[in-house]
Amino acid sequence: MIVTPGSPKPSETEQVHAIFVSPKDRLDFYRSEIHNEASNLSARTNSYLSAQSFLVIAYASSMANMNPDWGPIFTLVVPPVLALLGLLSSLSAWPGIKAACDIIDHWYVKQNSLLSSDPVIGHIYDETPLFSSWESDFRGQRKSLLFSMRSPWLFAAFWSFFGVFSIWLHL
Repeated sequence: MIVTPGSPKPSETEQVHAIFVSPKDRLDFYRSEIHNEASNLSARTNSYLSAQSFLVIAYASSMANMNPDWGPIFTLVVPPVLALLGLLSSLSAWPGIKAACDIIDHWYVKQNSLLSSDPVIGHIYDETPLFSSWESDFRGQRKSLLFSMRSPWLFAAFWSFFGVFSIWLHL
């Protein structure tokens, strides 16, 4: 049950059974969910980028192999295998990163709906100097997720190019 100005106060039993006693409780819940999912997205992106950086180092090291006996066959086999591993890693990371971004979008839309539908919360929100109109704009929020969303696709293109490049060098 949501308490609005002018409505009768809920009884104590209704308050105990209500998930959100006030719009502020609902807003706090939405913001905590956004924060939790943003932390989840950050952890996924960080672990993905760490794995990719190790693969880039391994790829570069394997391409620099100058051993006269087995270097040519090594540089023909290992770099394309590492590129394939990087490509598969990028493709498998994408669904988890996209899911986290979609969940953040979901809670953000719910938060904005609450702020625009409840005049008390919305008015307080607009009067607070810590918030800006950019923060209320869905496009601004979506731009903050672009790095995480684009990284798997950029690395997939990177790995595709370098896999083909390493084979092309031997032809």
